Amino acid sequence: MMRMAVFGKVALAAGMVLSSGAVLADVAMPLAELGAGMYRIQAEVAHTPQTRQLGLMNRKAMPVQHGMVFVFTQDATHCMWMKNTYLPLSVAFIDAQGRIINIEDMQPHSEDNHCAAAPARFALEMNQGWFRERGIKPGDALRGFDRLPSGS
Repeated sequence: MMRMAVFGKVALAAGMVLSSGAVLADVAMPLAELGAGMYRIQAEVAHTPQTRQLGLMNRKAMPVQHGMVFVFTQDATHCMWMKNTYLPLSVAFIDAQGRIINIEDMQPHSEDNHCAAAPARFALEMNQGWFRERGIKPGDALRGFDRLPSGS
């Protein structure tokens, strides 16, 4: 089995968007291979302030086994929202050891906050229902988080 290094490939994001809607520049995000039970996840890594702000905004579709992992600089009760996001998503908040704290479903274009139930180091966004459909739940340990770059 071939394993992909965290920085082995790069995906280009649609563009960096400010709250005013102005496009700043294309932002490259590294890819990481993560695992949940028998499932492989190819995740874009949002580990800088710019990539965390952009997230999955302006995307119209995402392949089934793909997602985005947000790497935060410290453990905290981080919150996510869906401004300018077209895809219905589920977000798993994950602690520094790779264990799921809680999972929240998020609706497109909502500015409702969805927050970690306890201090989290990561958030993993997947298509809505992905975790539930695979029986992945709070308390489950995920793989590959120890190989992610630290947040900046």
